[in-house]
Amino acid sequence: MSDIRLEGVSKRYGSVAAADSVDLAVAPGEFVTILGPSGSGKTTLLSLIAGLTAPTAGRIFIGGRNVTRATAQERNIGLVFQSYALFPHMSVLENVLFPLGVRRITGPDARGRALEALKQVRLEGLENRRPSQLSGGQQQRVALARAVVFKPDILLLDEPLGALDRKLREELQVELKQLQRTLGITTILVTHDQEEALSLSDRIMVLNHGRTQQVASPAEAYLRPANRFVAEFLGIANFVTLADGRQGVVRPERVKLSANGGGGPIDGAGRGGTGTPARVVEAIYLGQMVRYHLALQGTEDGAPAMVAAVPFVGPAHSPGAEVMVSWESADVWPVT
Repeated sequence: MSDIRLEGVSKRYGSVAAADSVDLAVAPGEFVTILGPSGSGKTTLLSLIAGLTAPTAGRIFIGGRNVTRATAQERNIGLVFQSYALFPHMSVLENVLFPLGVRRITGPDARGRALEALKQVRLEGLENRRPSQLSGGQQQRVALARAVVFKPDILLLDEPLGALDRKLREELQVELKQLQRTLGITTILVTHDQEEALSLSDRIMVLNHGRTQQVASPAEAYLRPANRFVAEFLGIANFVTLADGRQGVVRPERVKLSANGGGGPIDGAGRGGTGTPARVVEAIYLGQMVRYHLALQGTEDGAPAMVAAVPFVGPAHSPGAEVMVSWESADVWPVT
């Protein structure tokens, strides 16, 4: 296991800063996700760590070694891309053997390593198939096996699950986390998918316009965002004005919804008749939860709605229903 350290790393293309004085320390064996919208610089940052792009300024260390000017081949990195990048004319086994051959590891030792890597990604028995004979999920597993078979110091993942459908993506998220934990390999994932980042990571690094917005655990980034951008990018955020005039954010899961006029709690999430009057604009059934879009009393038509996500334990309220909303002061986090 190796650590990764970035010190003031920047990459400029003319007047545009794709990465702007980025600092990051990843501990050995840690799983860190670089999260941000398109154009935020996350793929550029991954390319800088991989040695595919040279920084304009700053230093990069892997395992305590300064690799700022080292080539990609000199960094002993496993890479997985969204496109899989498998060789179509090679079998599954030959694809996994390829990086070992490049490193002059051949014979029974190489075959044993390749078969073990395929076992780790649950592809035993498919060694002789071509990539075209595999599903998208199986192809991604081959790409993972090929990336870890030579025992890299770190693993870099660039939107590896982005081409898969939702159900398969969720299944592979679990498998990817289990594989990373089993191997104990230091891993950096790049994604724009907030749920993927929250479910996989030990820590999240949120980027915007090449600048670090926050580095924190998933729970801290979600519940205690460093600024308005992080609050809005990570899920749904309700913005409220605090007593001192500052802006605060409360997450939909923390909003309590109760019956208007002193009735009992709605969906067990609040006390009847307390809080601020509101009208249900839309009710979206999500299985275990109902997401209510609410217009608070006194807001103009077309104003941003407050969102409440409450457990579904009975019939949902229809658009137009009058309700009460409230939240605890402890669930409001000030942002700038």
